[in-house]
Amino acid sequence: METRTLGSVGEVSALTLGGGGIGAVWGETSRTEAIATVREAVDSGISLLDLAPSYGDGEAERVVGEAFDGSLPSGVRVTTKCRLGDRPATEVYDHLAQSLDESLQRIRVDHVDVFLLHANLVADGAGSDRGTPLNLFREAVRPAFQRLVQEGRARAWGISGIGWPSVVRAVLADEPPPDVVQCIANLLDSTGALHRVDEPLAPRKSIRLAQEQHVGVMGIRAVQAGALTDAFDRPLADDHPDQVDYRRAEPFRAIASRLGVGAAHLAHRYALTIDGVDTLVLGVKNREELRDCLAAEQAGPLAANLVAEIDRAVGRGD
Repeated sequence: METRTLGSVGEVSALTLGGGGIGAVWGETSRTEAIATVREAVDSGISLLDLAPSYGDGEAERVVGEAFDGSLPSGVRVTTKCRLGDRPATEVYDHLAQSLDESLQRIRVDHVDVFLLHANLVADGAGSDRGTPLNLFREAVRPAFQRLVQEGRARAWGISGIGWPSVVRAVLADEPPPDVVQCIANLLDSTGALHRVDEPLAPRKSIRLAQEQHVGVMGIRAVQAGALTDAFDRPLADDHPDQVDYRRAEPFRAIASRLGVGAAHLAHRYALTIDGVDTLVLGVKNREELRDCLAAEQAGPLAANLVAEIDRAVGRGD
């Protein structure tokens, strides 16, 4: 498998195994199948596992802990995250530290390679239920992450790029910037149901800024919660944002059909072709889905003319 440089973290595989699938966020799976999927991913060359406590109430972390019994194979790295919201600055470090310690226990390791803020960054005054405001991030969150790195419980820290785009970019432009950012990387440039702000998302603008700042980019939501697959594996209302994206992507599915491949396969190849994406996080929940993604990576990047055709078909523009 191709390797790429994830900022200061170093060399990682082009594909990352995400915890959402093995934590049953994206449909049913079993502990046995999830463990088998993790092991096959690593045996196939995937060297980064992206976890979080919210993936199945800690299930994804437990799966990895059980799969390797706390002894990760040589070269394999692991991330985890913490939700924070808007809380008093004096509580931030303790909240992050407790969450990280609980994650370390579930994964059965003494440190993670990247610890990420699993929360929307929002403008000051946006409201306590919207996410983590910029002033709190600068005053308390970033120093807390830096302290956890100094203490050795994490090797690096990062943020989610799903939030207010202007705030995410302000954080990326700050000194010091995070080591890693997770950015939307799909052919619709869409967060679907996660988009809750009036600002245009423009994730590729954030990816370019991250490149300029030497921040590693983890691409997420390559199939946009199922909207870029052949069919949803769950019922959704007609007006649900992910269903709206599914309808918008119909011309894309026609292209995939013409090429004789599944929509998810082509969507992953497209995401891997996006300039600036260092590693692409997979949401697979079983070995069958994993193998399709591995085949997509092996097929290599898409030709520029095919990318342009897909962009025109779905009406995407920078």
